Amino acid sequence: MPPVFLISLIFVGISLLVSSTLKGKFATYSRILLRNGMSGKEVAEKMLRDNGIYDVAVVSVEGSLTDHYNPATRTVNLSSEVYTGQSIASAAVAAHECGHAVQHANAYPWLTMRSAIVPAVQFSSNLVQWVLLGGILLINIFPGLLLGGIALFAVTTLFSFITLPVEFDASRRALAWLSTTNIVYGEEYDKAKDALKWAALTYVVAAIASLVTLVQYILIFMGNRNRS
Repeated sequence: MPPVFLISLIFVGISLLVSSTLKGKFATYSRILLRNGMSGKEVAEKMLRDNGIYDVAVVSVEGSLTDHYNPATRTVNLSSEVYTGQSIASAAVAAHECGHAVQHANAYPWLTMRSAIVPAVQFSSNLVQWVLLGGILLINIFPGLLLGGIALFAVTTLFSFITLPVEFDASRRALAWLSTTNIVYGEEYDKAKDALKWAALTYVVAAIASLVTLVQYILIFMGNRNRS
């Protein structure tokens, strides 16, 4: 098996391990209630107010770990478990998503850059799998198709890496605010930090895995060109 394919399989395993660990951490910290009894919704609304943000709504959405900030609709979307939960996990996730709202309000450069390429990512995501499949099947007839697929996949890989500073900065803002306001303190803070650390690792693994996959397709393309 070529080394690059072996590395790809290793990252699949790492991704599954990190994802499983994150779910386990979230489940554990969801059972530990905050001493102040605040819900995720209340934590989010307070963080927004403390940062002078009054035009962002906090809403509940379906699903598990579906929490996100939508800059287009200016909403902090919290899964129902986080929205109503009064746990350390709920506080950490709610504050993290509000960290993105603070980034948006302050025109954080990396978030601005990520938002700018979202249309290109959506376009490439809709086509990339089919173009790459067609490129592999027709590599000896129409090698340019695979090259086009590589270009599309490169856009998604770039997006993955731009996402990293956005996510890490949102967690940094969340933890700083949680600490200074004493929403969490002592062991609560350590647990909130641990939860956000594992959430960030999922993005790191995804970005590296995307890069490894991109390299795979480039090597396939280069290998075919050298044989021609």
